[in-house]
Amino acid sequence: MSVQLPSQSIFGQLETFGHTKVVFCSDPDTGLKAIIAIHDTTLGPAFGSTRMWNYKSEADALNDVLRLSKSMTYKCAIAGLNMGGGYSVILGDSRKDKTEALMRKFGRFIKNLNGEFITSEDVGTSPRDMEYIRMETEFVTGIPESIGGSGDPSPVAAQGVLMGIKACVKEQFGTDTLTGKSVIVQGVGHVGEHLVRLLRDENVKVYISDIQEERIGQIAKKYGAEAISNNSIFDIDADIYAPCALGGTVNSETINKLKCSIIAGSANNQLLDESVHGEMLLDKGIMFAPDYVINAGGIINCYSELKGFSKKRTMQLTENIYEVTRNILKLSKLENISTIDAANKIAERRIADIKKVKSSY
Repeated sequence: MSVQLPSQSIFGQLETFGHTKVVFCSDPDTGLKAIIAIHDTTLGPAFGSTRMWNYKSEADALNDVLRLSKSMTYKCAIAGLNMGGGYSVILGDSRKDKTEALMRKFGRFIKNLNGEFITSEDVGTSPRDMEYIRMETEFVTGIPESIGGSGDPSPVAAQGVLMGIKACVKEQFGTDTLTGKSVIVQGVGHVGEHLVRLLRDENVKVYISDIQEERIGQIAKKYGAEAISNNSIFDIDADIYAPCALGGTVNSETINKLKCSIIAGSANNQLLDESVHGEMLLDKGIMFAPDYVINAGGIINCYSELKGFSKKRTMQLTENIYEVTRNILKLSKLENISTIDAANKIAERRIADIKKVKSSY
């Protein structure tokens, strides 16, 4: 049997991304195959969600978890949270392969990290799954409110994306009023649906698409949105494109097709290549709200659960995404650099500053 090896060795990838630890979790009894990646813990314990996805290959899963965990480091830094960056992925179909035993076994692996990694829900996982993990370890958030947690972080995440959209609209049009604007929401899962609701409350014309066709019809009818096929997303002339599914949808091919002036959504790692595609968007005059900045509402909600903050404080921190986004857009304009480079610059500055503080004792 031939084995397809990644183009770069595992240790080579860790060096490229700057990770400190990667844990491979395997348990034949429950069918668990998972990867936990810890990128940086300068600001605090590594925090990151758990995604369950049917990856094409183990190499794809590793690449995904490395990218996601690095973005979490930057997300926590720029949101002003005292947490480092990590992430975890479980390989498998969440609709068929997920069981209580599998999730609890995964919780055991997290427990063995002794607080170095704290998780929450993501694509393919739910508050109920976090409850199973909680049965084995305390290092989990996003558990149901009925047992003392903060519940589903999706509504808060969507609110943060809305703040990011408003900041971009303010920069682009001189006012952050959204009435009369049009938005394409690609992916109407947990966060995407809440974003559709918030946008419709602001009298926005909303187009929606999703790989689950039956869901598109339900959401369109529920909120008065217009359903479109995935194939026609980039044919629509709209003000804003909001990717809310998986990453990599902003690439050389799609950038040349885009008719919008703003990209602002909840999906992680929207740019297929940060350097190349960040510059392409800058050259084309399309304003990009860095995903890890405006989708931070979910982690803010989980951080608040860890710290015992009130819901009012959670929303205050989430609404601050508006000012953070505006600062990034101003730096991008001032230095004529891509918005992703501007965001990275601000995040890296905070990490470097706190590293100096911690080196003094």
